[in-house]
Parts: sequence; C-alpha cells; structure tokens
Amino acid sequence: MGIGMELQDLNLTSKKFSHQKFRAEFPALNNENVYLDSAATSLKPQAMIDATLEYYAHNTATVKRSLHPNALQVTEIINQARQNVADWINASTSSEIIWTSGTTESINLIAQSYARPLLKAGDEIIVSELEHHSNLLPWLIVAEQTGAKVIKWSSVIDDLTSLLSERTKIVAITQMSNVTGFCPDLAAISQIVHQYNAILVVDGAQGIVHHPIDVDKLDIDFYVFSAHKLYGPTGLGVLYGKQILLETMPVWHGGGKMLKSVSFDHFIPEQHPYKFEAGTPNIAGMLGFNATFEWLKRWDFNQAQLYTEQLADYAKSQLSKLTNIQFYSVNNSSIITFNIHNIHHNDIAILLSEQNIAIRTGELCAQPLMQKLGCQGVIRLSLMPYNNKHDIDCFIIALQHAIQILD
Repeated sequence: MGIGMELQDLNLTSKKFSHQKFRAEFPALNNENVYLDSAATSLKPQAMIDATLEYYAHNTATVKRSLHPNALQVTEIINQARQNVADWINASTSSEIIWTSGTTESINLIAQSYARPLLKAGDEIIVSELEHHSNLLPWLIVAEQTGAKVIKWSSVIDDLTSLLSERTKIVAITQMSNVTGFCPDLAAISQIVHQYNAILVVDGAQGIVHHPIDVDKLDIDFYVFSAHKLYGPTGLGVLYGKQILLETMPVWHGGGKMLKSVSFDHFIPEQHPYKFEAGTPNIAGMLGFNATFEWLKRWDFNQAQLYTEQLADYAKSQLSKLTNIQFYSVNNSSIITFNIHNIHHNDIAILLSEQNIAIRTGELCAQPLMQKLGCQGVIRLSLMPYNNKHDIDCFIIALQHAIQILD
C-alpha cells in the first residue's frame, strides 16, 4: 500500500511525467499481457512506429545518394538523428557517432578496427566479470588474433588498480549489468584507467535507458548501445568514439558510400563517421530512432527513472515475502534477478508464459558471471516507466501459482 501511494504522489508532483500517460504511448500494452522483459528489448512508442511506417508506406528513398526531394529529406532527418544521439550522450560533435547494427557490432568494430592494429603479444585487455557476451567474445577473438591476453576483473575498483600495468591497452566495462543491475563508478574507473594510458570501452546497452551518460565529462573513449533498448528499433546501434581515435582507425569493411575514390590499385576512404558505414544502412530504423528522441524530449527522464525504481522496490518487497527465494540483483535497480530453491528457472518461465507474463530466464548471455554467482541461470524481471503496480501484482500472483504447481 505504501509504495502505491508513493507512485501516485510522484505522478501528481511531476510536471513532465505521468506514468499513466507514458504507458498509453505503447500500443503493445493494449492487451492482457504483462511485459516484464524490457532488459531484453524495450517496447516501442507509437511515435517510433508511425515514423517507421511512414517511411515504408510513403517515402522509401535511400540516403546519401540520390538528389530527389524524398532522398534529400531522408538524409536530413538521419543527420538530425545523429545529432540527437550526440546530444543525448553529450558527445563533442555528431561526427563522433557511428551507426552500426547494434551493441554487438559496435564492440566488434572497436576490437577489429582499433584494437587489432594496436595490440601485440603480451598486451592485456581487462574485462570485468559483469559483462554480457557481447563485451567479452570480441576481446577474446582479437586476443587470439594478436597474441594479447584477456584479464578477468571482478569490477571492484581496488582490484582494477592492482591489475593495471604498462601492458594494459584496453579496459572494457558495462554501464549497468544485465544480470545484477549493478552500475560501476565510471568516473573513478575512467580516472584510474587513463593514468595508465589505456582506453576505456563502456557497454551502455542496459544503462542508456535508465541512467544519463556524459561521455565528455566521464572521459570515455568508446561508448556503445543498441537502439532497441532505448525505445527504438531493432537492427540499429551506436558507436561513440573520441574523434582523435576515430581518425586513426582503419576501415573494417568496405562498400558503397564509405569512400572518396577507388581503383583496382587502391582506395581512399571517407572521413569518419562515414568510412565505417559501408552500404545501405537501416534507414527506417534511423528515422524511427530520430522520432524516438523527439518523443523522449516530452518526458522528464529523471522522474521516469525514479518512478521505475520505486516500482522495482515494490516488486522486490512483494517477492521477499516468498520462502526459499535468493536474490542476485542490487537494490534500487530496474532489474530484479532471483531463484526459487529447488525449482528450475525455466519451469517458472514456462508456467508464467501460460499466464501471459513475459519475463526472461537462463544465463542471460553472461556465463562467466553465472559461474561466479554459483548458478546455472536466474529468473529476471526488468521494468520500465510503462509498467505499473498492476503488472507487478499480476506477476506475483502468477509466480505464486507456478510455485504451488512446481514445489
């Protein structure tokens, strides 16, 4: 009852955020399903859907090529989208923003274009134990290619200090764990890493939608995220890189519109960001993502996150009443992970899905972290500002029913 009152009061006092109005923006919620799997992918607001549909229905023009009005308009909007991304993360210039297919491609681009030419045998890449496979496998691959070594880091700052040396070239860390919800102190980490002249790579896939990021103030060298985690489309991602780094990085794949000239003897690439954007991009996705940013400007980001954290606190308080429950997530997070003793997490997921409750279970693409936690998988519910107390109550009832069947 207490948390319900807090949520109601928050809605009344916030001038730019109402959770009822926010929820109404998402047509996927106009049914009886309860969606608690937003850490996997967020739901999409009507504004993003409309922009994507408008492009496919009425203006299927390409970008950076043709000179007819529709093509010029599309190019202009995509340039605006790039600027919106730069503004969102406080990049110095939009030319530091590179479009990719997602977080995974962004990190692979860094590994192959920046790290591979740099690394030599004996060099070290420090990667935290918190990482999603997308921020581990690319480093393992480039280490095999170059003779470098990947060093495991607990994510404790004192441990990082003991691991860093003149051999350290790259430190990779998540902004927010997709398993525990833990958010490392990026300011402290950045300061320590740069004392050793190493490069800091931050995976913002989970954090971008919940926590403001200032890549300039934090002195982050590379920052990556996926549009679909930030109310945007799938198949689109962002790589931010400091201009001084992007200027020295070679191209990593070739195709149309990433070059100034080409012959059978050699080619001259475009300047960044275009030299990294070969081929026809995800135009509809970019237009949809630009509409998403314009839509996001209508809402108070901090109030929305405060509401989400209070909702998560309510969910965790209700879960805590269950017996034989073990939590893995931190407090004050939109992510809650747990297990029920002697019940397999996947069995819970199956029974919840039969009651129209969408959650995520399993290793969450984080096998090393699961090993550290001493489990083979977890149950995860992940919340966004479009969720409400009714969603949580339905989830708890469904979970109690599943436990009764399986216990």
